[in-house]
Order: sequence, then C-alpha cells, then structure tokens
Amino acid sequence: MQPKTKKLFSAMLVAMAASYGVEAVSENFNVMPTIAQELQDKIVESDAFLQAVNVVPVDEIKGEKVIGSAAGLVPKRTDTDNNDRQTSDVLSLGSKGYELFPTEFDTHIKWATIDAWAKFPDFQERYGKWVRKAIALARIRVGWVGTSAAAVTNPVANPNGEDVNKGWLQLLREYNGGAQWFDGSTGTQMANEIRIGAGGDFENLDSAVHAVKQMINHLHRGAGDLVAIVGEDLVAEEKAALYKALGQKPTEKERIENEVVSKVYAGLPLKTDVPFFPARGILITSLDNLSIYYQTDSWRRQVSDNPKRSRVEDYNSVNEGYVIEDEEKAAGVEFANVKLPDGAGGWA
Repeated sequence: MQPKTKKLFSAMLVAMAASYGVEAVSENFNVMPTIAQELQDKIVESDAFLQAVNVVPVDEIKGEKVIGSAAGLVPKRTDTDNNDRQTSDVLSLGSKGYELFPTEFDTHIKWATIDAWAKFPDFQERYGKWVRKAIALARIRVGWVGTSAAAVTNPVANPNGEDVNKGWLQLLREYNGGAQWFDGSTGTQMANEIRIGAGGDFENLDSAVHAVKQMINHLHRGAGDLVAIVGEDLVAEEKAALYKALGQKPTEKERIENEVVSKVYAGLPLKTDVPFFPARGILITSLDNLSIYYQTDSWRRQVSDNPKRSRVEDYNSVNEGYVIEDEEKAAGVEFANVKLPDGAGGWA
C-alpha cells in the first residue's frame, strides 16, 4: 500500500470506528442494532432487486414470520344474543415459521486496487459501496441457488453458495410436498424433463407461465401484484421464436426486444432483470412475498490491513435466513429440468 493510500486508509478506519462507536474496527466488534439497521439499509440501496423485496430485522434465531399475506375470510355475521363475535386470522395460508443461520460475508481488496481508489476524492465512500454491493449480490445469489445450510460450507463443491442457506426456491421445493413446484415428473414427455417449445410439454413461454400460475392458490391467483420472474435462456428462446416469425430485418430487432420484455404472459408482467436468477427458471409471485430476515444484534465486523497478503480484509457476519411470506402465493419450475429446442430436432 502506497504512503498516500496508507494515510487515507488509516483515516477511514478512524472514521469507521467513530461511526460504529468503538475504539478500533481492526478488532472484531458487535455492531449496535441501530447502526446495523443503517448498514442494512445501505446494502439494500445498492441493488434494485433488494429494494423490491423485504429485509426484516427480527430478535430470535427461530420464530414466526413477521409479514405474511392477507388471504383469510373476514366478513361474517354473529348471533350476539348467544355467541361472542370472533376475530379472524387472515394472515398467510402457507407455513408460519422461519429459521436463521450464521452467515459470513468476508471480502478482501488487493493493495493495488486500494492504491487506484486513493486517486479519487470519494475514497471512503467508494470502499463502502464496494463492500455493500458484494454483500447485496451474495445475498441475492444464495436466495436463488441455496439448497442447504451446512455447518461448514464447501465452496469447491458448491461454487455458487448452494450450501450457505436455504433460498427462496428451495423453500418452495420443500413446501407441502412440492405442491407449488413443478419438476416435470408429470409431464407428457420424458420424466423429470420440462420441455418448452414446439412439440414439448409447453408450446412456448406463455403457455409455461400460464401452467405455473395455475399452481398458485386461487385466492392469490388474481392478485394484481403477481409477476413472472423468468431466466435469460427462456427470454432468449422467446426472442428467437419472434425473429423466426417476423424475419431477420434489422428494423424488427428493437421491436422484438421491446415486445418480449413488455409483453404480458398469462396476464402477468415479465421480470427479467433479476441478478443470478437461474437462466431457465420461472417463478411467479409478488416481490413483496420474498423476504430476508436477519437477527438485529448478531452483526459483527472487523476491517484490517493484512501485509502478509498485500490486501485489506473486511469481515462481516450476521444471522440471517430467507422467507417466502406465503408459499401459496408462489409457484415455480425446477430450472435444472428445463429443456429447450436444440435446433436439430432435439432438446438440450
């Protein structure tokens, strides 16, 4: 680290210690709940998708869901001469509980990068944004691909963080025997394959989205906030079909791009700008039905210079977990089983 950078970095550590109310951030410390909330807010601000879902502070490692969804019957009449009026529980048709797991968000930045950042007047803010963005993207990735919460994770066997936590899709797989999750086991083609395209289980993306929508509880099926989150491979296949139908004229390109993204599929708007969503995945839900819970007093942090590795290391840990507020308001497909036309009369 260059002398100028060292001064800026040291000043940043002093400023961080003051903001966290600790003597030094180079020693592991507990982040106060109010400051942890501010840090969470800044992490959420770093990504548009996190702003659309819920990031919820809770006190306990395990407990009952905080938000839920309204689906029960409210209006009624009571013979109050003989009976007391009774209130109705209208929250969440799905499961009621959540569970959090310790999660480490540890990052490092090489001295060469830090030296380059030192040339900019917003050095401290640039560093903070980098760390927060890394945490935000890691959260989203695990939210889609996470399948388990191992005691010790194995990044070699699970390069996308599959063993960090149970993400939203895994929770849907496990709910009610997979009632909200289509894996192709009942398809018309080969078992455990979901063929989307002419001659397959679904002729096109529109029919696939329609079928998935029918898996949502009828009380939620007409909700105005439902969206279809669709992976990039399926979107590309839809564009290819339009090119084939409309020709390869350059003037058609922009119209096709806009039509695919803005088209309503099975009465639902298509959402395609979701980081790390599986390329062949389909998930129908409302975005506010997806949550990340974290324990308010569990955030710990340490920032230090490690000359043995010529880098700055930033250690963050927190107890957190993923929640679908009402599984009955969500349905999806097993993206690993989705097959698309290979252009040679087969499926791949």
